Amino acid sequence: MERLFDQIRKIIDSFRLKNEQEDFEVIASNIDSGVVFKGTNLWILVFAVFICSLGLNVNSAAVVIGAMLVSPIMGPIIGMGFGIATTDLGLLKKALSNYLFAGLVGIIASTLYFSLTPINVAQTEMLARTSPNVYDVLIAFFGGLAGIIAIASKMKGNVIPGVAIATALMPPLCTAGYGLATFQIEYFLGAFYLFFINTVFISLATLVTARILKFPQKANLDTKIAKRTNRIIFVITILTIIPSIYFGYTMVQQDRYNQKAEEFLKSEIATHPIPNVYLLDQEVDAANQKITLTYGGELIPKEDQEGIKRKLPIFHLENTTLEIRQGFANLKDKEDVNPLAAELMAQKQQISSIKEELNVKNSNLDSIQMIREIGGQVYKELKAQYPKVSSLTMQPGVKHTDSIGTNAWLVQICHDSLLVKEDRNRIQSWLKARVNGEEVFVNFNSTDTTVYKKIKMSRFESLFDRFKNFNP
Repeated sequence: MERLFDQIRKIIDSFRLKNEQEDFEVIASNIDSGVVFKGTNLWILVFAVFICSLGLNVNSAAVVIGAMLVSPIMGPIIGMGFGIATTDLGLLKKALSNYLFAGLVGIIASTLYFSLTPINVAQTEMLARTSPNVYDVLIAFFGGLAGIIAIASKMKGNVIPGVAIATALMPPLCTAGYGLATFQIEYFLGAFYLFFINTVFISLATLVTARILKFPQKANLDTKIAKRTNRIIFVITILTIIPSIYFGYTMVQQDRYNQKAEEFLKSEIATHPIPNVYLLDQEVDAANQKITLTYGGELIPKEDQEGIKRKLPIFHLENTTLEIRQGFANLKDKEDVNPLAAELMAQKQQISSIKEELNVKNSNLDSIQMIREIGGQVYKELKAQYPKVSSLTMQPGVKHTDSIGTNAWLVQICHDSLLVKEDRNRIQSWLKARVNGEEVFVNFNSTDTTVYKKIKMSRFESLFDRFKNFNP
């Protein structure tokens, strides 16, 4: 049992800070030196503002992080918390005045930059600083705890630069300047609120840590003044945190909605495509619980649209408004159209037209092939009946009359020797029956010249006999 208590005592001792704590005079001196903004600190602050503004403007996370590391603005914030904790009113006043001065310089410098830069589009690095929530409160508080413990310790390491990056004081200040420069008040209020959250909770973390470490008091305050001070701190903390809780709750709800909508889009839209219809764009508006789908290709029937909407409750999206847009023109007025989707749609439309042309050509080829097959079969059957036939040519056509056009076949039959009239009539009747009763026009052509001579001679003799027997 004693061994267990020893182990627990060792674990508890490993969390103690007294053994590594810096002398109070050194701590107070370090904090006091970081409070004042003049000379070097002031120029570094101005340069950090311009670096951060440039990083936000070109959407470079690396440049923004560099500005956080360079910025000395966390000094007066820690100084305010330390001054309240140690009842050092002189330090508190100095820290507060320098904090206000630094904030004013930061806003003026960033507003000036964003008023002159030709790039006025809010990038993602900037937009991330316009919607603070309760998670930013926790980041600021734990970052402040890490910062004051590092300052109070002999083993500082690289904690202070890490705290500067985590709490991100400079980006929201510069984003507030962007809001003023572009007359977008919602950007200014959102970014400045984030900056104020970081200020309050870094100071609060410093205050709490300093009192836990029992730093000596510089002045003994009256009990009423101490209570009033604590009450003011409590009110400021509550007023600061309440909006962030609301925004945090809203963010969580929207994140859950986005997950449900993403599951719906993956399960129903992506895996069950509509034939000859292409999904060009999809947009989820979690704030208004709305999903917009933009399709290209053929028009989607009303029944299919209603079928898609009926599946929303399966994914707990009962209150969702599903808007289905059809046609490529719906993408023209959107700034966030995916260019790859637009290009893909254009290519699909081109492929579709090419397919239609190929289908027509294939249909024509099939018709030609069918005619060849029919002609070949008819020739074989005719050849079996009349060996004199040497070739057969068949071509479908249309016989036009005053009333209507009817299908007809044009046939040319070549034969080696003479075909008598009875054979020719019989062949024409057979061909008409062979093509399902459609009209047939047959031209008989002999390839034997002697046949022509015989025909001509027979015609001449017939004519001569008529002339000879003629009696006027």
